[in-house]
Amino acid sequence: MWLSLSNPLVPPCHTLSQSFQRPEQELTWSWGYRPRSALDRVKAMAPPPPLAPSTPLLHGEFGSYPDRGPRFALTLTPQALHIQRLRPKPEARPRGGLVLLTEVSGCCTLRSRSPLDSAAYFCVYTYPRGRRGARRRAARTFRADGAATYEENRAEAQRWATALTCLLRGLPLPGDGEITPDLLPRPPRLLLLVNPFGGRGLAWQWCKNHVLPMISEAGLSFNLIQTERQNHARELVQGLNLSEWDGIVTVSGDGLLYEVLNGLLQRPDWEEAVKTPVGILPCGSGNALAGAVNRHGGFEPALGIDLLLNCSLLLCRGGSHPLDLLSVTLASGSRCFSFLSVAWGFVSDVDIQSERFRALGSARFTLGTVLGLATLHTYRGRFSYLPATVEPASPAPAHGLPRAKSELTLAPAPAPPVAHSPLHRSVSDLPLPLPQPALTSPGSPEPLPILSLNGGGPELAGDWGGAGDAPLSPDPLLPSPPGTPKAAQLSPISEGASEMTASSGLPPPTPGAPVSISAGGPPDHLLPPLGTPLPPGWVTMEGDFVLILAILPSHLGADLVAAPHARFDDGLVHLCWVRSGISRAALLRMFLAMERGTHFSLGCPYLGYAAAHAFRLEPLTPRGVLTVDGEQVEYGPLQAQVHPGLGTLLTGPPGCPGREA
Repeated sequence: MWLSLSNPLVPPCHTLSQSFQRPEQELTWSWGYRPRSALDRVKAMAPPPPLAPSTPLLHGEFGSYPDRGPRFALTLTPQALHIQRLRPKPEARPRGGLVLLTEVSGCCTLRSRSPLDSAAYFCVYTYPRGRRGARRRAARTFRADGAATYEENRAEAQRWATALTCLLRGLPLPGDGEITPDLLPRPPRLLLLVNPFGGRGLAWQWCKNHVLPMISEAGLSFNLIQTERQNHARELVQGLNLSEWDGIVTVSGDGLLYEVLNGLLQRPDWEEAVKTPVGILPCGSGNALAGAVNRHGGFEPALGIDLLLNCSLLLCRGGSHPLDLLSVTLASGSRCFSFLSVAWGFVSDVDIQSERFRALGSARFTLGTVLGLATLHTYRGRFSYLPATVEPASPAPAHGLPRAKSELTLAPAPAPPVAHSPLHRSVSDLPLPLPQPALTSPGSPEPLPILSLNGGGPELAGDWGGAGDAPLSPDPLLPSPPGTPKAAQLSPISEGASEMTASSGLPPPTPGAPVSISAGGPPDHLLPPLGTPLPPGWVTMEGDFVLILAILPSHLGADLVAAPHARFDDGLVHLCWVRSGISRAALLRMFLAMERGTHFSLGCPYLGYAAAHAFRLEPLTPRGVLTVDGEQVEYGPLQAQVHPGLGTLLTGPPGCPGREA
């Protein structure tokens, strides 16, 4: 629900219109400041020195809100906030006494609206797992009241909030220096693109109820735009002033991020534009990249809202990673860029034919797989690839991956217009209910709406406040830095953006064109023109296939680990193929094992694998379906090359697999 005036606790609100500079486009370990020199850039790229997980950083005694509640001893370590009740009776086995930082979205400081209360307040937002494994939101509020004056108590509350924020964002804490809010950089400015039709039409509801509250709790500044048609996001990012944004985050399935990346690579300044960090918060039916991000963050496999909350927590922590992109040249000579996969055969058939079941969400792939198995097809083709010099270690010790060269036959290579509605709807003109007067952030020229979980703003009271307790008001942790431009000076999206397609010279979408094409990007130095012989060192095989899959990240779906050893920046495309002759039962067993990433350990003689830098696929069957990142492209020969680290992905900090166990 939305916060009302009667709520005893009112959280700080983070402005939707704050403006600050974008950091250098390099791999940064955390949300940080803009490096000013080469030495600063080196320091920004290096993570802070590691601390022992149990090293106490801060320790102190706090009261609770309301004041009649118990008192606690808090200890902050690099990995957790330890909470022990002191009065009225110490707990031998405290319940909820360990708050893992991996489950914390953010924190804030508050002050009482009663002039007689000299205490300051420190609130932590957490998303722990419940008994059934699902995450639930909890806000813990502590009272700093050890000093006689409000100023001293406020300094203590700010010290804890600053230290916790630094740990969450990977920022170094001073060894012997004082911990003050001056240690915190300006919050990053994110552009959120939401496909309201994603995830059975629930994407906007999930965004409003879960994403916006969490990133507000984390202190991230954002603007939000709803996309209205196919290729809307591609057109939008082509007209953005990217220097005003620290990242572009899509709230949808994989298709929206495909549009964003190809739009960035169509810009005249594509070399700088593609370095813009991009992120994904899964609200669609296909959430493969989000599954890989979830795994990279060390979380257990998840689906639905749990996957969304995991990825949102990682986004709040900050941190980026180089992202390999695949340049795909199609039969017509046009080129597009992939961050996920190129598929032919069973996988692409299921992907496209299940579109008619989109109302089922991710279950459409299950139904599509069953139907695909019932009408299993084989396709004849020629498949060539440039093998990697060093292949990654196989995840299957029991049965080695099929060695491609031992089973290959080497062979020489053979010779209705869309009506444009207004370009976007920003968060300022979306139907957000605002039943309470807006609060103002320091330096913000306009009132701010309150955003909260389950339809309202970060909700602090709940189990903590009482009817007779003085309400608390925001106590900003860090004022706007000097020189921060006002929101009125921002121009993230020009008013004339709706005319962008005509003015940029880009052709409007045409009927039957299933995928947007990118004209920019780096040259493919490993690929000769389609139809010409391949250079020495390539491996070629020809035959009948059930499927051919070229994949960059580890996941083909949120719950399908197709390449368990893949990394975002390993510089490789992972090739998997299944030859004809496999039974339906064996193919089903393979996909069931893929949910755990153990399909290579089945020892299936029809399954092949190779790691490569480039490949060429030449279908010899007259009819079929080819997809790039789940989007159908023209049928015919194609070839592709990996461009290592061409993009930048917002992943959050890396985690240890199984750390939630």
